[in-house]
Amino acid sequence: MAEKKLIDARGSFCPGPLMELIAAMKMVAVGDEIEILSTDKGSAAEIPQWINKVGHEYIGSHEEAGVWHVNVKRSK
Repeated sequence: MAEKKLIDARGSFCPGPLMELIAAMKMVAVGDEIEILSTDKGSAAEIPQWINKVGHEYIGSHEEAGVWHVNVKRSK
């Protein structure tokens, strides 16, 4: 069964949230989802770019009260 991991990167600025995601991707199993919380608006653009470049799955993102919620899935 797939797990869902939460990364709280609020208050961290580019490239901090992306670096935390890269580290987390190495720790989760294929099929697991990761949700990144970030107050850095750039994360909403740079995380999907990285995900697509390396071949994982970008699920989506939304902004809520100044916090970006970016959801991805490890595909390989």
